Amino acid sequence: MIFDRFRKLGAAYHQAMRLRHIAVVLLKYGYDDLAQYLPLPRAARLPLKRIRVQQAAMQQLSQPERLRRACEELGPTFVKLGQLAAARTRILPLEFTDELAKLQDQVSPLPFSAMRIVIEEELDRPLIKVFASVEETPIGSASIAQVHRAKLLTGEEVVIKVQRPGIQKTVREDLAILRQLASLAEAHLPEWRLHQPVALVDELARSLEKEMDFTSEAAHLERFAWQFRDEPTIYLPTVFLELTRPRVLVMEYVNGIKVSKIGELDAAGFDRGELSSRIADLVMKQIFTHGFFHADPHPGNLRIMPDRRVCFLDFGMMGYLDLRTREAFVDFVWGIARRSETSVATALLKLTESDTEPERGMFETDVAEFMHRHFYRAAGEIHFGNLVAQLARLTGKHRLRLPPDLVVMLRALSLTEELVRQLNPEHNLIAQAKPFMKRTRMERVRPRRLITSALEFAQEVGETARELPNEVRRIISQIKTGNARVNFRHEGLEPATNAFERSTNRLSFALVVAALIISSSLIIRANVPPMWGDVSVLGLVGYLLAGLMGFWLLISILRHGKM
Repeated sequence: MIFDRFRKLGAAYHQAMRLRHIAVVLLKYGYDDLAQYLPLPRAARLPLKRIRVQQAAMQQLSQPERLRRACEELGPTFVKLGQLAAARTRILPLEFTDELAKLQDQVSPLPFSAMRIVIEEELDRPLIKVFASVEETPIGSASIAQVHRAKLLTGEEVVIKVQRPGIQKTVREDLAILRQLASLAEAHLPEWRLHQPVALVDELARSLEKEMDFTSEAAHLERFAWQFRDEPTIYLPTVFLELTRPRVLVMEYVNGIKVSKIGELDAAGFDRGELSSRIADLVMKQIFTHGFFHADPHPGNLRIMPDRRVCFLDFGMMGYLDLRTREAFVDFVWGIARRSETSVATALLKLTESDTEPERGMFETDVAEFMHRHFYRAAGEIHFGNLVAQLARLTGKHRLRLPPDLVVMLRALSLTEELVRQLNPEHNLIAQAKPFMKRTRMERVRPRRLITSALEFAQEVGETARELPNEVRRIISQIKTGNARVNFRHEGLEPATNAFERSTNRLSFALVVAALIISSSLIIRANVPPMWGDVSVLGLVGYLLAGLMGFWLLISILRHGKM
């Protein structure tokens, strides 16, 4: 029992120190106003002189850039939160989401001695029992893990991805703090309720949980390899499953050329036009054929092998689109191709989520404007990244939410466009996607697919018909026994409720102060011992408490600008 209390005290202390660090970073980047909404440490306990000097240095940066740098300084949890906020279409203005999309998860490496402990703990044996050699200088270092090159005793060249010690504890503490803040925002800031901050933090927790379990990454790579088992243009590294643990991943070392190193590609004699088409083709197959795709295809995660095969790396972030979502997205693009505002609007409503459906006439007018801006020009002038940004504005304006996996897919396509245009500025990603989308539409009307869909529909109808009498009987039984309940939810009354609670609390406080004054007067009148001269000490203490509480009440009223 005593140990549990000490453990809780320790956790509370760590959380307080983390909150202090968050407050210092936010103040450093000029977010003083957040102190009004977040339960951060009081300014008197912070190094304000040093913070003011740092603030002056940050004034030359734009607001979006300051937010990005603050997320990077606060560590992996806030980096991922910034990336999720950038993906959500209505949380922040476009200039902020564009800047947050640049978030880099790169930090200074830890000494190898600290990483060795993690590797040996996970593998449950000394390093020399597994590896013939390990390079202590990492070839990559992020806030969650470092990557070291090594050689197995059997001679294979490998890389070891090892998790930083203590990172899981840090992430859990940050998530607990973020969830608390999200709950407060959702409860007390009505304008934030639409953005579902608690759901955003829960989504972040699920994403980080997967990313910090390297066995999930190994499973992603295995599935990826299976779906491309007959594809001759792709190369995927081998995972050593017997050496893979939740905090350690061992996989084949890939000796290819980074896609971003154009000079090396040219020197090796590669055709950049062919490479750009091959990369785009593989991404289209991932999205439209398999529905399971690499969510972060930036240049650092792609290598070109000597035989011109494309190698994908880092399978921690993956996306999944079910068949219905893929078909709805194809309908959206196909409606654009046919210049049909009605079809595009209908497909977009299928793709998005909303609490209330937008006014159809105004929505179709904005959809038409979106199409006129992007699709009545030469195909080579259309940039997918700009298209995604405008789509975010359109959905945000009409209070529509794009599903997270769809946002991830759009981001992956945008990254792919940037990548292939670095290789070949004339490459047209949208034109290359057309055959895949046409195939998706044709699959829908194949006889086998129609028969399967009809059988599934008939089965669902039959199951619903069988269950309906039982459900009706259960509802009637609940009504008879008095267990049926109707829930009502009010919205928009929070300001009035808060004002009423504040007034009630002040009135109660004032009554306590008055009672203290009266009781202290009676005690002094009755000369209740102990005495200080001719005055009761208890009465004096009562007056002192009443004075302090009255002063506190007055300050509270003045701070809110109400007398």
